[in-house]
Amino acid sequence: MTPDAVDSPLPRLDILIVDDEPRIRSTLGMCLRDDGHRVEAVSNAREAERAADRGAFDVAFVDLRLPDGDGLDLIPALLERLPWLKVIVITAHASIESAVEAMRRGASDYLPKPFSTAEVRLAARKAAELRELEHRVSALEEERESGRPALLLDSRSPAMRRAVATAREVADTDATVLLRGETGTGKGVLARAIHDWSPRSTRPFGVAHCPSFPAELLESELFGHVKGAFTGAVRSNAGRVVRCDGGTLLLDEVGELPGPLQPKLLRFVQSREYERVGDPDTRRADVRILAATNRDLEAAVEDGRFREDLYYRLKVIEIELPPLRERREDILPLAEQFLRFYARKHGREATGFREEARERLMAHAWPGNVRELENVVERAAILCRSGEVGPAHLPLEDTERAVAGVGEDVTLAELEEEHIRRVVARAETLERAAQILGIDTTTLWRRRREYEI
Repeated sequence: MTPDAVDSPLPRLDILIVDDEPRIRSTLGMCLRDDGHRVEAVSNAREAERAADRGAFDVAFVDLRLPDGDGLDLIPALLERLPWLKVIVITAHASIESAVEAMRRGASDYLPKPFSTAEVRLAARKAAELRELEHRVSALEEERESGRPALLLDSRSPAMRRAVATAREVADTDATVLLRGETGTGKGVLARAIHDWSPRSTRPFGVAHCPSFPAELLESELFGHVKGAFTGAVRSNAGRVVRCDGGTLLLDEVGELPGPLQPKLLRFVQSREYERVGDPDTRRADVRILAATNRDLEAAVEDGRFREDLYYRLKVIEIELPPLRERREDILPLAEQFLRFYARKHGREATGFREEARERLMAHAWPGNVRELENVVERAAILCRSGEVGPAHLPLEDTERAVAGVGEDVTLAELEEEHIRRVVARAETLERAAQILGIDTTTLWRRRREYEI
C-alpha cells in the first residue's frame, strides 16, 4: 500500500486501547483521534471489560502484558461481549508463538512495538475494511438465503414513485421513518434502500420482526442480556441494537410491540440510551430507527394498545406504500422480473408470459400484493420448464374460494402447499395466517421452511 493510501481518510471507528503504559495510550489515542475516530483508553483488563459492557467498539488495540492478567485471555472475553470486534494485538515481546496464539483466540492483526503512526493507521484501515467486507457479505448472504429479488423501485406508479422519492430525500438524515402499507407491499425492501442510500450504508442493517418473538424475549433480542439474566441465558447476548451500532435497525410490524417494551423503545428513540436485561448499567448506541406496520396505529393509540408519544416519535417521516391493485402498471414489469429471477434460481427456461397469462395477471385483485405476485410467479417458473408461462401455470381462478387442484390428480402435500401459500400471502401477519390454517405458529414456520414459502 502506498503512503498516500495510508494517509487517506479512514471510516470513523470506535476504538478501545488497552495498555498499561501511559505513553503508549497517549500516542495511540492522539494518532487515532487525529483521524476522526472515537477513542477510549484503559490501563488493564478489568477496565477493558467494563468499557466493552458500556458501549460498542469496532476495534481494540490490546497489549499482551497487562497488570491484572494476560492480554491473550482478554481477547475472548472482549469477543464474547462484542463478537464483531477486530482485536489488534500490540506487544514489545513479539514472537511467532504469541502471534499464532493470539490469532487462534480471535485476534485479527498483530503489531510489534515500537510502531510508527503509519503502521497504526494501516492497521486501523485494515480493520475498517474487514468490518465493511463482513457487512457486505452479511447483506449478500441475507439476500441469498431469503431467495427473494429486490422490489422494482423504478415504478411506473405515481404513488409509488412519490414514496420512493420521499425515501431518497430523507435517507441522508437520521430522522425516524414510519413505513406504512398492507402486507406484501415492500416496506422491508424500501427500508433497506433507505439504509443503502444513507451515510450509514457501510454500517450494519438489521431487522427485528416484532411478532416473531415472545414478549418476554423481544426485549433481550433488541437490547441484549447478560449471562444468567433469566433461565436459559447461559451466555451474554449483545442484542440487535448494539450489533447495528452506527447503522440502521428496522422494527418490522412495530404495531405488535408489547406494551411493557414500548416505553423502553421510546427512551431509546429519544436518547439512544438503554439497559440490557439483567444489567443496571446504562449503555448508548448510535442507531437509526425505521419502523414498518400494516396496522392502524391511530386506532391502537385510541384503544390504549400503543403509546401516543411513541407513535409520534416513530412517524417523524411517514411513507405510505400503495397496494399492488393501485399500481397496476407495475404488475407485468414486476412479474417479468420475478420470472427471470426464479427461472434462474430453479434451473428453468421460462422466457415470458403468453398473452392469456398476462391478461390473467392484470385481472387479479392481488390481495397479498407484491408478495402474492412473487409467490404466484415462482410457482409458474417451476411448473413452466421452458417457453412462455400460460394461464394453466397461474393459480388465479375466477373464484378464489376453491383450492386449485381439488379433486384432480394432485397429492395432499401439493394441496397443502398451495393453500398455505395463499393464506400467507393474504394474511396480515403470520400469527393470523396460523389462526386461519388452524395450526400454531411453530408448525407454520416448519411448513414454510419445508415448502420454501
